Amino acid sequence: MSFYRGMTCENVTIKGDKGTSITAYVAKPSGSGRFPGVVLVHHLPGWSEFYIETTRRFAHHGYLAICANLYERTGGGNPDDVAAKVRAEGGIPDSQMVGDTEAAVKWMRAQSNHNGKVGIFGSCSGGRHAFIYACQRKDVDACAELWGGRVVMGKEELNDKTPVAPIEMTKDLCCPLIGIFGNDDRAPSPEQVNQHEAELKKHNKTHEFYRYDGAGHGIWYWHRPLYRPESAMDGWSKVFAFFGKHLAK
Repeated sequence: MSFYRGMTCENVTIKGDKGTSITAYVAKPSGSGRFPGVVLVHHLPGWSEFYIETTRRFAHHGYLAICANLYERTGGGNPDDVAAKVRAEGGIPDSQMVGDTEAAVKWMRAQSNHNGKVGIFGSCSGGRHAFIYACQRKDVDACAELWGGRVVMGKEELNDKTPVAPIEMTKDLCCPLIGIFGNDDRAPSPEQVNQHEAELKKHNKTHEFYRYDGAGHGIWYWHRPLYRPESAMDGWSKVFAFFGKHLAK
């Protein structure tokens, strides 16, 4: 795929869950042609610098990219402070995330220079959310789930915000899935990743899982001690190859 040194970036307003207006960050590659799309679902640290930069990275690689602020209802200000408030409240409802993400997908599909294909991408809680979305909606063509915690959940973990364990939704997965995991992670643990993959195999779902030794949670987070450069570079190359296969026309 070509690299687009030039791009335009801006905030847009979309109508999220229950018609609530929320902000989304958009990066569009320069040049003519029809581009595949990627909808990014941010992690529990929030609508953070990592996710804004990652949105631009996808544009650099020739994708229209959008990342909605799923925590906007909680308030503005420093993303770390907003995320801390969301974490203290037990996260956001899965159903609200689906409504907000659906709005981002609809925005993508309305773009005149879009090629008609949409991938969904998320890490940590965003990986879990991306998987849920790809199971509950039929409007995405590929899903990248990076170290998604709480895909496997015990009954004691279920509540009004997370009423169904994502693994129970596997039969409804609508598209191919790539998973990136660290073997030193505990959320998800290697055992949970095995359960996740076994369920995908049970339902004959197209998937690629990659597991990295010497890596825990947050392998790609360059701003944290969790960062594992070699694993991150390999994981990035695998995600770009996966999206290239399923989203490029």
